Amino acid sequence: MTVVELRQYTLRPGQRDILIDLFDRELLEPQEAAGCTVVGQFRDEDDPDRFVWFRSFPDLAARHAALTAFYLEGEAWRKHRDAANATMLDSDNVLLLRPESDFPPLDRPLDAVEPASRVLVLIGPASVAFPEPFASFVTEPAENTFRALPVREGENVRVGVWIFPDLASLRSFESRLATTQVQRLRLAPTARSSLR
Repeated sequence: MTVVELRQYTLRPGQRDILIDLFDRELLEPQEAAGCTVVGQFRDEDDPDRFVWFRSFPDLAARHAALTAFYLEGEAWRKHRDAANATMLDSDNVLLLRPESDFPPLDRPLDAVEPASRVLVLIGPASVAFPEPFASFVTEPAENTFRALPVREGENVRVGVWIFPDLASLRSFESRLATTQVQRLRLAPTARSSLR
């Protein structure tokens, strides 16, 4: 079964575009060569110092192997980790999830142009029902087997993901939502995000 990470990074003021440029240019392909699938990476529309991204793996064993290959054995992270880490205040806000309805196969764009599309992510209690998401996930209760990268533990959440052609369409959808007590992430895909 697929395992998905939803990663929310709090960055130092003014550092988001620096991290995105480094991430999109130097860290995408090496992660995927190590066995990770980088589903999408985003600017948070409501927080100029937040970078959000999804990464997935076939299962927990594959996650451990891929993260070991990238972070502990790979040249790309060894070369760029200091520059990446210098942009971050916190990288531990991570949910480990399993799909109720998974992301379909996605292709990385070739044109490297930032799209007008927007992605909405809702994070709520596991009991919440979301209206027809593009993809949905619940907490993966298994132990985090790669302890070098912490995840949020002791939580039981549901995550819904929707894609809209633009921010106005996202806001229109939000205005019809009856859901309360959820975290809302309004996300703008980077130029090389597959999820867009």
